[in-house]
Amino acid sequence: MSENKRDIADKDSVKQKAISGLIWSFVDNFLRQGITFLVGIVLARLLSPSEFGLIGMTTIFIAVSQSFVDSGFTQALIRKQNCTQTDYTTVFYFNIFVAAFFYLVLYFSSGTIASFFNEPQLEKVLQVLGLILIINAFAVVQLARLTKNINFKLQTKISAIASLVSGAIAIFIALKGFGVWSLVVKTLTQFSINSLLLWLWNKWRPSLEFSKKSFLEMYSFGSKLLITGLIDTIYKNVYLLIIGKYFSASELGFYTRAEQFKDLPSSNITNVIQRVSFPILASIQDDQARLKAAYRKLIKSTMLITFTLMLGMSAISESMVLTLIGEKWRTTVEYLQLICFVGMLFPLHALNLNILNVKGRSDLFLKLEIIKKFFAVPTIIFGVFFGIKVMIICMFFNSLISYYLNSYYSGALINYPLKEQLFDIFPSFLLALFNACVVYISGLFMPFSNSLIFIFQLALGMILFIVICEAVKFNTYVELKEEGKKQFIRILKK
Repeated sequence: MSENKRDIADKDSVKQKAISGLIWSFVDNFLRQGITFLVGIVLARLLSPSEFGLIGMTTIFIAVSQSFVDSGFTQALIRKQNCTQTDYTTVFYFNIFVAAFFYLVLYFSSGTIASFFNEPQLEKVLQVLGLILIINAFAVVQLARLTKNINFKLQTKISAIASLVSGAIAIFIALKGFGVWSLVVKTLTQFSINSLLLWLWNKWRPSLEFSKKSFLEMYSFGSKLLITGLIDTIYKNVYLLIIGKYFSASELGFYTRAEQFKDLPSSNITNVIQRVSFPILASIQDDQARLKAAYRKLIKSTMLITFTLMLGMSAISESMVLTLIGEKWRTTVEYLQLICFVGMLFPLHALNLNILNVKGRSDLFLKLEIIKKFFAVPTIIFGVFFGIKVMIICMFFNSLISYYLNSYYSGALINYPLKEQLFDIFPSFLLALFNACVVYISGLFMPFSNSLIFIFQLALGMILFIVICEAVKFNTYVELKEEGKKQFIRILKK
């Protein structure tokens, strides 16, 4: 085979891997979060906002501990071109040790944390929920290997089973009157099944070895991501800490429910992009032209979907929330309408930051995170003194600043400046904004029940989006549609 033909074959292989990975990763996230969302709706009708708020109070402590367990080694394994059995085994034993250590820290500090929030029940909840650190530690390397190989099909199968079984158990326990413990059991069951199935269906097993050299090699890259991850995790969850401390468990429950609605499209898309784009872009990191072209295409298609879904959710938030989880959650509507604007920028952050990791600039990644998080301080202060809605508005402006910083530096690395990025995504934003405004206004003048308004707005939004895109032959939409057709035909032929 000539060198030219080999290059073409390599490009086709990368493209097919990327497309397959995107499809299966999207299906994985959609099923997992979709099932979680549906289970959450049922549980929201059975439980009170304060019970969801109790779980929200534990989030920052579990998340920070989990950052130490991973310590950036997942990204280091994925980025390293030729990982050995020694590399995987070294990371595995490190994960287990750190998870056990931080579980003990959580266990013995749970009483102090409960006193901080003035919620005595929180002590036992945190002691039991903390077990997910150890459970997750057994899955880190397994997931890293599957992600490195862009094998999201198996991950999809496992996560769907884990979500369904854990959701069914949680609903049964909630119906029996166990309150917040139904949420605890749901989380533990989901992660336990996920970890167990990974070990049953994935062939990798650790060997009895630990390499200091391998550890230090990956730590040099992963340590910066650890610090970055800690800063980002604390930033994302500190609002739960502030609301739980200065407001009430019920207010925190309303806020976390708004976050869960927002996360269905926002985190789903962000997770897909992070999981798939990093290994794919890392595989072509030395080809600047291909890297920029692939990255640009990702941004355009991702943001058309993201803007449409997030602005659309903000437009239908009242009819959606009241239809799905009831009048007792009305306060959630006000938070959701605002927080969707924050969530619509998350995939942009993920894509820009992935470029820094692909280029091996975890040092720059860390510096940016430190700079950006300084802007969170006024947001927290405003939240304490002026309320949760003002805090969310400040979060949106922080997100804009973060996007500017992320895109400036990532753009410089691949010659894709902020101005060019904005030129590529602004038409999608205008289209989504117009669509959302029409949908929102339509709901103001309908003298029907919330459920009928919700169905009408949902249908109107989808139809209007397709009609506009077809009428103006919107390029990004056409490309997505054509690629979707190709994949559908390929699946039928198999």
